[in-house]
Formats: sequence, structure tokens, C-alpha cells
Amino acid sequence: MRISISLLLICLCIYSTQAQFTDSPLTKTQLKTSKKTENKKPKKNLFTKRIVPITLIASGLLLSTSDFEKSLQKDIRGSVGDDFYFGIDDYTRYAPIVQMYAADIFGVESKNHWFDQTKNLLISSLITSAATTILKQEVRKERPEDPTKLNSFPSGHTSMAFVSAAVLYEEFIDTSPLLAYSGYFFAITTGSLRMMNNKHYLSDVLVGAGIGILSTRLVYHFDHLISWNPFKEMDDVAFAPQFTGDGLALYFSKSF
Repeated sequence: MRISISLLLICLCIYSTQAQFTDSPLTKTQLKTSKKTENKKPKKNLFTKRIVPITLIASGLLLSTSDFEKSLQKDIRGSVGDDFYFGIDDYTRYAPIVQMYAADIFGVESKNHWFDQTKNLLISSLITSAATTILKQEVRKERPEDPTKLNSFPSGHTSMAFVSAAVLYEEFIDTSPLLAYSGYFFAITTGSLRMMNNKHYLSDVLVGAGIGILSTRLVYHFDHLISWNPFKEMDDVAFAPQFTGDGLALYFSKSF
């Protein structure tokens, strides 16, 4: 049921981009790549790109272990109930990634080729995961649900959710703004559920969001330094994510 709700929301967001759909199966040519568009808007400088994530991180640092966030956490749990737990946040953090590859399959124009999208996503995820893990080990903040667990700060679920959302934003903001921003709906939902499920405090979520966005924006700002793409000129190669009963797989096809 949880997965069904997630997929329904994802499909609604993709449909709203007004992409072209056909009743016939997609060909390899349609699957192999999303169109790379020219960026007609002037690029924002690195300082401007960092304002939002740095603000989130700074706010989280100021609020961490404060009486305000402890009181807020008690109020949240009081409003939803002490027994509340809704584990859909394990899925919503990856929803923007599904949106991105689905948009590629349906022909929505993006900033980069699918291989570059994947490359930027992996690099951003690695940087974010490393930063999150190091902070968890160094800060050793108690979780609201269990004071014996000293890995609350920052939220790993939230940082990954905002990496996914930021990559989707970077790829489609110039061609499909509604799709680009929709990823943040899933990211905010993930962060909110981490607090409602009593897994994290507000500061954990804010810093996690800031790290995820900042890492992704830095990767995209310097993506020209890693321009290697072995699939860009290969018209006989197709790619698409495949969903099976056992999970998610990646489909590659090459004609000889």
C-alpha cells in the first residue's frame, strides 16, 4: 500500500509536465537518452547557489540540542500519537530519482544525458553520505526515540532525499519547472516523517537537507571537470530502469 501511494504520486507529478506519451512501446532510440538542452539563463555564481543550503545548515546548528527543538519534538509526537509510525519515508527519499529516469524515458528534455545524470547523482550521493556519516560519528547526538543511539545528527534519510530532489531540480528546471520542483515535495515529506516517526529532531533534518543540496549544487557547478561519457555518441545503446517484483534494476541494451 505504501509503495502504491508513492508510485501514484510520482506518476501524477510526471504527467503534469505534459510530456508526450504514445500507446506503442518505446524504441531503443527513445530510451537511450534524454535530450540535452541549451541553458539560456545565465548561470548563477557559486555563492548564490550556496545561500539556501548554508542557511539550512546554520539554522540546524543553532537549533541543535536546544530546548525549542526538544519541545517541538514532544509537540509533534503528541499531535500524531506516541505509537505513530509510517515507514513510507524509506521510499520517498528515492522518489525523485524514479521521476528523473521516468521523465527521460517519456522524452522530457533535460540538461544532461542519462549517463551524466547518473554520474552526478552518484558523486553527490557519495559526498553526502561521507559527510553525513562523519558528522554522525563525531557529534554522537542522541536520537529522540532512544537515547542510547548516538547517531541522530544529521538525518541520513533526509540528506539522501534532498540529493535526489536537487539532482531532479538541476536537470529539469529549465524545461519543466513543475517536475523540477516536485522532487522537493518528496524530500520535505521524508524529513517531516523522520520527525513524526520520532527518528530525528528538527536540527537533524535541516542539516541533512542542507548537506544534500549543497553537495549536489557543488557537483553540478563543477560537472564540466568530469565530462567523460562513453555512451553519448552511441546510438545503438539503450538504458532504462526496470521495476520487478523483487525491486529496481537497470536495463541496458546494445545493437550489433
